Amino acid sequence: MLSVLDLFDLEQPEWTFDEIGARIECGRSTLYRHIKLLVDAGLLMTVTESVYRLGPRIIEFDHQIRATDPLIRAARPLMGEIVREEAGVSLLCRRYRDRVLCVHQEASTTHFSSNYERGRARPLLRGAASLAILMHFPSHQLAKLYDQMPEALEDAGLGSSLTELRANLRAMRQNGWVTTEGQVTPGVTGIAAPVFGRGDEISASLSLTIPETGLSDERREALGKRILFCARVVTSASQ
Repeated sequence: MLSVLDLFDLEQPEWTFDEIGARIECGRSTLYRHIKLLVDAGLLMTVTESVYRLGPRIIEFDHQIRATDPLIRAARPLMGEIVREEAGVSLLCRRYRDRVLCVHQEASTTHFSSNYERGRARPLLRGAASLAILMHFPSHQLAKLYDQMPEALEDAGLGSSLTELRANLRAMRQNGWVTTEGQVTPGVTGIAAPVFGRGDEISASLSLTIPETGLSDERREALGKRILFCARVVTSASQ
């Protein structure tokens, strides 16, 4: 039943019964019961006969997350303060499966726009917001990731071997924060720091993206320390 919901995305927000049946391996009568239960629960809605979209119950869930998620509640005022002091876009991103998902955004600039508003996944291997999470992956998860995508990791400049990957991420961890230029959006600099959950497990990142490149070492250091401080406050306040 959950695999039905996984079909709906930006590229194909509507699915017919027959299209769903062609992708889900179950009998028509079983699929009909699954879809009926999803519609009754408000997770799917009927557009026309046998055509479905995601339903309004998901919006209710989203509102509840915005209002009650301790991570968002702890980060929101700090993110607002960051972008009041520095024209840019601040993102709070959670680790989600093999992706990095934006869960909150605050912005104070029109010089560029971030495509990673709430609900949009970011590439795992590029951009400061993602690397701040990746650099704290446990050793066994890094090994699994390298087995799955060695070419992508090399293309991202993260290493041509597992040993090199670990060494590069270890170097990123030294400052506590990470910075990149133009890896996701041209002409911008991203600065991000990790946010940890219980047991010091990496759970999210807090980042600032500004419409500048070629920052001086002093300015880069000042911004990095600022974001690191805020990320540590979020870590403490959300636990």
